[in-house]
Amino acid sequence: MVVSSSLTSLHQRSVTRDANLLRQIFSNLDATSCPHTYNFHMHTVCSDGKLTPASLMDQVITIGLRGFAITDHHNIKGFHQAKAWLEDWRWRNPTSLRQRQQRHSLEGLVPRLFTGVEINATLAGTEVHLLGYGFTPDHEAMAPYLQGYGPRGEAKMAAVVIAAIQAAGGLAVLAHPSRYRLSPDVLITQAASLGIDGVEAYYAYANPSTWTPCPRQTPIVKALAHQHQLIMTCGTDTHGTNLLRRL
Repeated sequence: MVVSSSLTSLHQRSVTRDANLLRQIFSNLDATSCPHTYNFHMHTVCSDGKLTPASLMDQVITIGLRGFAITDHHNIKGFHQAKAWLEDWRWRNPTSLRQRQQRHSLEGLVPRLFTGVEINATLAGTEVHLLGYGFTPDHEAMAPYLQGYGPRGEAKMAAVVIAAIQAAGGLAVLAHPSRYRLSPDVLITQAASLGIDGVEAYYAYANPSTWTPCPRQTPIVKALAHQHQLIMTCGTDTHGTNLLRRL
């Protein structure tokens, strides 16, 4: 593969503290982690979801999530609104904080919000979605991907998207690898060769009324993740009004 000079300049890895924390969290996830403890795939009205960031945050608190990321398409407006909401909530709810302290001891009292985004990319000639986590939001490498619309040309190549997320200190993950035209084997193998960090392993493809990772696809994706030494993530990919479901 011919690597352009722009890709080479992007691929200067600088991992953020959040990305390191996320690696630790991802390494301990299992089929029961989502949607009541962690959720790293959700959308708001800032892209194609139905929840406002404030409504989403109400559910985050009610559910009792320890860590989560809003992954709107090509923008982080929802992240900024949720961050402001969370900071305000922290000071207005000392009683709720004490209740959370009794339930959680690992990630602290306030649910941990990480930067997140979902980006259209071309991988093995197929359009896929790549998730970025824990990146520095104002890093110049992410600017082309946070304009509210999908990238084009070279900027859409999976190798370039992955390099941009990593240059901004984040982790790059292949979203729902069993939802595309090509098999997860082909896509994950190709993504791994480009230096991707992980795959979304725990995903409810059939959108069951009670969220649960797909019993058929999850073992396949997990096996490929182990084969290529990739981290595994989880998320509901919520587009509707309920964080416990995809639609």
